[in-house]
Formats: sequence, structure tokens, C-alpha cells
Amino acid sequence: MHADVTHPVATNPTSACSPAEALLECWIGLDAHTVGSTAIARAVRVRMGACGETDEATFLARLTRDDAERDRFIDEVVVPESWFFRDPQIFDVLRQRAATFVASPDQAPLRVLSAPCAAGEEPYSVALTLLEAGLSADQFRIDAVDVSHAALGRAAAANYSANAFRSADLTFRDRWFRVQGAAAELDASVRTLVHFSWGNLLDESFAADSRPYDVIFCRNLLIYLTAAARTRVEQTLDRLLAPNGLLMLGAAEPPILKGSWTPVSGNTAFALQRGGQATARFTVPPPVPRPTNATAPRGSDASDAVEPKSLSPDELLHEAHELANAGRHAEAMEACRRQQQAAGPSAAVFFLMGMLHQAAADLDRAEASFHKALYMDPAHDEAFVSLAVMAMQRGDDQMADHYRQSAARVRSRRGAS
Repeated sequence: MHADVTHPVATNPTSACSPAEALLECWIGLDAHTVGSTAIARAVRVRMGACGETDEATFLARLTRDDAERDRFIDEVVVPESWFFRDPQIFDVLRQRAATFVASPDQAPLRVLSAPCAAGEEPYSVALTLLEAGLSADQFRIDAVDVSHAALGRAAAANYSANAFRSADLTFRDRWFRVQGAAAELDASVRTLVHFSWGNLLDESFAADSRPYDVIFCRNLLIYLTAAARTRVEQTLDRLLAPNGLLMLGAAEPPILKGSWTPVSGNTAFALQRGGQATARFTVPPPVPRPTNATAPRGSDASDAVEPKSLSPDELLHEAHELANAGRHAEAMEACRRQQQAAGPSAAVFFLMGMLHQAAADLDRAEASFHKALYMDPAHDEAFVSLAVMAMQRGDDQMADHYRQSAARVRSRRGAS
């Protein structure tokens, strides 16, 4: 599973990128706008200081020949963010698939891939789901891959803070973890069920000798990649997925796929399988025209109705805010999705979606949206404040204080500029 990428895996970085951003685009397909140039520049400064370099050009040249330092630089930029049973409905779909293996114990083991796997929260959640669905350890195999050696190290240790436990139901923690103060260590019997390795989905040789997977988790990666990198990753996922396999994506990602995929069910639009309909299946339907003061003449045909005018991305965002303020949350969410289709992901839209999810008591999605807002704009102090409030509500005072301090630093820098 290990993919040893000594040289860049892409050759056409965006011309407007800084040299450091161009290297990241080549190596891991990162679209610098999604994490912010400021964050990448900070990572350069941190690693230059750590290895004693004083000239940026010399440091960047070093990255192209020093694999270990290149990996440490990537670790500084890539900030894995996950938690156990993130988006519970995804694991409901997995549980349903597992049921077929319980009913037919003689079939080949269920094969699952988690890439990227961050610090292990997702693949370990997969293992717990399959065990609790009735599968024995020899009835499944879970491979977990990431480009961050630091994340893989944390995954192997399997020792987590309260921030990794954000679900409303934490009974699984009592069954499978040994709690020691603020930390919780996963039982060794579960740790042995996940096979971790370093790998890069952009590498054409990634898992080249692997058998197809029945389920692939690739969540919240595509939204941070360039268009060319997304295409390459999608091709890799299509190559690795079994004919009747399931592809699990992040909630915002199905619309940016180019291939033929359909939702497994109406309740989980980001659990996908191959299908006859192309990505247009995920296109947000046009808005229902709002009632106007003018009344249509009696007997008029529906085709005579006034068509809703096309709105610019800025107008869509303004409309979404107005709908949210009016308490029309479902319509506001639709406006957010239309805005993303028109202009692509943005911190402002992700933040508003977080507020809407929070109002609907969908705390997992709310928290994910706030984190996406911070990926798009690391100086989004309101997102930090919202995360602080949510951390405080679940009793994680340490994390709440961390988020509050982050918001204060952002505001302090803004005031000094």
C-alpha cells in the first residue's frame, strides 16, 4: 500500500502559485486557496526555523531532494480533522452492507479502504461498526492510508482527547476505550484490525496490486484539491472500487465528481455507488418561484408562470442570509448549495451552513462546516467562536479555550494591521 513518491506527482502547477504552493500542488494536489496562502507561508517559516535554513529558496530546493523534510513540511500544512462516527448516517449504510456478510459468512472478507485516514478515527469507527454488526475479525479487512506521517503516528498510538468524541451517543467509548483522565485509549483488539500505511492517492501506482475494495471512505479530501487532482483521485477511486462497491464522500463532495455515481439512498446523498446517471443527479434542483403580488390569469397554463431570475453568487449568498434570518432554514441551505455550485466553496457559505446545521441540532455537520470555513479562511474568527461554544456545550473546556484563544489571536492580528 505504501507509495514512495520521491518526485512530484503532477507537473502543471497553477502559474499564480507561490513556489511553496506549487510544490504542494505537485505533491498532494492541494489547492492553496482552500487552506490559505498565510497558512502555507507560516508552515514554510516553521520548517525553515526547525531545520536552520535562513533562505526560503534554499529551503524549498532542499524539499525537492530531502524526502523526510518534505514529509515534515506536508505534515505542517495538512491538519487532519476528524472524530469518531462523524456523520452517523454513513455508518448506518455500512452497517446495512455488513448485514449481507453476516448472512453469508462463507463469502470473501469485506474489504474497506479509508484514505485519507487522518489520526485513525474513521477506520477505527469502521472496525467498531463491523464488529457491532456481528462480523468476526476474519470477515473483514480495513486498510487506512494518509500522506501525513504525524497523523499515522497518532493513529497507531490510538490515544484520543475529548475532541475525538463528539457524537451524542458515546456508549461505544465505554465499551471499547480505556479512559485515563482527559485521554481515552482504544482497546488493542480493535487497533490490530486496521492496517495503516503511508500513501498518496495522486500517485498512479497507489495500491496498484490491491484487490478491489467493497467500501471506500474518501471524505473531505476532494474539496481541498485542484480540479486536475480531483480528476486523478476520482480515477483512482473508480479503479479501486469493486463493481458493486460503495464510495463514501464528504457531504459537499458528490456535486464535484465527473463520473457516473448515484446515491445509495435518499437519506445519505454522499454514500454513492456506480449508476447510469452522471453527476447531474446531484445537482441541486432549481428553486421554487416565490409567490408574487401579481396573480396569474384564470385558465393560464403553468408554462406562463414567471421564471425565477438567475442570481449571481453574491446575490445567492445574500438570499441565503435573508432566508436564514427569516427562519426558513431548508430554503437557506438550498441557497447555500446553489451558491457553491455557482462560485465554488467559500468560507462564508460554509460558516452559514454551520449555523444552519447548528440551528437544526445537527451538531456533527455544524462542526464539520465550521472547520471547512477555517480551512478556506484560517482567520475566520466567528468560526473559532462557534467551535468554542460547541466544545463548551459538550464539556470539553480545554478545546473550548483553545478555540477562544485562536479567535483572540485572529482579532489581535486584525487590529494591529
